[in-house]
Amino acid sequence: MRIGLFTDTYFPQVSGVATSIRTLKTELEKLGHKVFIFTTTDKDVNRYEDWQIIRIPSVPFFAFKDRRVAYRGFSNALEIARQYQLDIIHTQTEFSLGLLGIWIAKELRIPVVHTYHTQYEDYVHYLAKGMVIRPSMVKYIVRGFMSDLDGVVCPSEIVYDLLVGYKIKAEKRVIPTGIDLAKFDRPELSREDIKKLRFKLGIAEDEVMLLSLSRISYEKNIQAIVEALPMVLEENAKVKLVIVGDGPYAEDLKALVAQLHIEDSVIFTGMIAPSDTALYYKAADFFISASTSETQGLTYLESLASGTPIIAHGNLYLDNVISDKTFGTLYYENRDLAGAILEAILATPDMDEKKLADKLYEISAENFGRRVYEFYLDLTISKDFHNDLNPEETMARRLAKTIVYLPGKIISLPVSGSTRIMKASKKQIKNIRKYWE
Repeated sequence: MRIGLFTDTYFPQVSGVATSIRTLKTELEKLGHKVFIFTTTDKDVNRYEDWQIIRIPSVPFFAFKDRRVAYRGFSNALEIARQYQLDIIHTQTEFSLGLLGIWIAKELRIPVVHTYHTQYEDYVHYLAKGMVIRPSMVKYIVRGFMSDLDGVVCPSEIVYDLLVGYKIKAEKRVIPTGIDLAKFDRPELSREDIKKLRFKLGIAEDEVMLLSLSRISYEKNIQAIVEALPMVLEENAKVKLVIVGDGPYAEDLKALVAQLHIEDSVIFTGMIAPSDTALYYKAADFFISASTSETQGLTYLESLASGTPIIAHGNLYLDNVISDKTFGTLYYENRDLAGAILEAILATPDMDEKKLADKLYEISAENFGRRVYEFYLDLTISKDFHNDLNPEETMARRLAKTIVYLPGKIISLPVSGSTRIMKASKKQIKNIRKYWE
């Protein structure tokens, strides 16, 4: 198969979505498929980058500086897609590259599938402090974007239920993103390496290390862990919380730690090298997360792949991941977090190697790639049948309305300081409209 992945974020930009896309690309290529990535430009890109990555001219999105919006190059992208004879398009964003992918798929009369990565209700406050798009508006925007999709990949049951609630008609399949197990198994990391890291962090052998590893933002809810820690320390003074990462909420979180007078029990490391991630997981006694905004959360899987149990806020996704006590402890209310930590310390059994091996295949990148390919096959068969029944049908004009409507609706809203992106988006719309004239 010749597959086009359309995304507005990819390496060297670092994100969970970029990681998921690279994982999918790698696994599909292992299965013998050709994968082409259509993404945005980036000033940090190596000029000798892989020829199978096609960069579309873009500018930063005014609300999310780590996201970019394409504003020209659409006709070229269509011609490249034709030249590469794509069999299917898989979009990974609801922004410009996602719209472009849908348009090209309709032009080429090939199936288009989409992965819904982000639960936007938890992020609209970044868009002019919530004054542009309210959480209640999200479902209508998503419904418009997905109106002509052939299929949707849901990374978790949470996303599946969300899209059912949005009344999305496209075929939906739950396929959790897998991870490269080898990156976290790391047998070369010795007990001595782990001891050295714990010593560097100031954690004694008889102390319990809780590891938080994520972007430090309000919606990650790390503050709930910090607020629960004094209650934990009253019962067990030998608990240390290590917070790895950085982000917009870092200084507020440090202030909260100082306010609670628990500076001796909380260690902030800042960002660490990706190659050190597995070592931190292995050094920890538990990976801990209080986030309620994750549609999946690859850090949970990374922790298990490293052999480290989890303490986390439960949801439909984690209920399936933490299927045995050996994998960790779940809680469901913030008030229960301190109790969950103490329970995990006292009652988590040693890791069951047979159960872990079965779980690791379930969450592996290999399993992820095979399941996505099976979905591609099903959609391709269905699309071929549809095209045979409708040989003269053209859906491009109907799709163009969707492409024009969504960005047009957004850019029509007045946002101070967004002139550049608004002009770029308007140019994008004009280019698409011009195509039909």
